[in-house]
Amino acid sequence: MSMIDYDLKKIKAFIFDIDGVLSRQTLPISSEGEPLRTINIRDGYALNLAVRCGYGVAIITGGNTLSVRVRYESLGVKDIYMKSKTKIDEYQHYISKSSYKPEEIIYVGDDIPDYRVMCEVGLAVAPLDAAPEIKKIAKYISPVKGGEGVARDVIEQVLKVQGHWMSEEAFGW
Repeated sequence: MSMIDYDLKKIKAFIFDIDGVLSRQTLPISSEGEPLRTINIRDGYALNLAVRCGYGVAIITGGNTLSVRVRYESLGVKDIYMKSKTKIDEYQHYISKSSYKPEEIIYVGDDIPDYRVMCEVGLAVAPLDAAPEIKKIAKYISPVKGGEGVARDVIEQVLKVQGHWMSEEAFGW
């Protein structure tokens, strides 16, 4: 049984922000000034499983670090939009090239740059520690903080409802 009040059988794609969603809000900085992002291993497993089960998975972030691209490409994510000035532009590009309908998409965001995209998708999701403006428009607020398993939370619920969670794909990489 899902905790999300939405018809999860409609979902065909997931889009995630990075900072505050797939990584924590507080990040160390390297001596070169590059943010060093955290990752959640279970988020990674869920993202990879979603890709292997045929779901669309995309990243839209204002950041621009090679480590983010390398990490998510290694999980099978092909649609990675970095240095995003206005996330709604990348979202519109993604749906035009993929032909997903808004009601088939989950977007997980935590702060003001995510707001416009979250207003467009079928299911807007926020981590527990998202900005108040984002929590106000989210249709589901995950019980976990950003960087601590929010991707796993939403992907697992969708895959369980659609019968993919403990499928044959779940037992490999």
